[in-house]
Amino acid sequence: MTVQKVTKKERTGVVISDKMDKTVVVLTKSRIAHPKYGKIMVRRMKFAAHDEKETAKIGDVVRIRSTRPLSKTKNWKVVEVVKASKGDLKVNIAEIDVVVKKKKPQEIQS
Repeated sequence: MTVQKVTKKERTGVVISDKMDKTVVVLTKSRIAHPKYGKIMVRRMKFAAHDEKETAKIGDVVRIRSTRPLSKTKNWKVVEVVKASKGDLKVNIAEIDVVVKKKKPQEIQS
């Protein structure tokens, strides 16, 4: 019997809250094409991520990786701070731009 290594999911997003102890809330955006009409839509998701060293602050761009369940809502951990923010910020979720990988739209069948 061979053991296969499970690849962990990784996402990049912006920290929108760091008020909890060793936990940050990360907002990620992804652009997907509607399966039937092909219109590009932006999907936003919020993840609670474990930040052991408490290095991430509001406005930082961070990379998170999936992990075993650490609490009821926390299944992710902060891997690295990609880009640090400048000073104290109030984050407006509608204005956040996150670099994401573009997914190719599926071909429309008629």
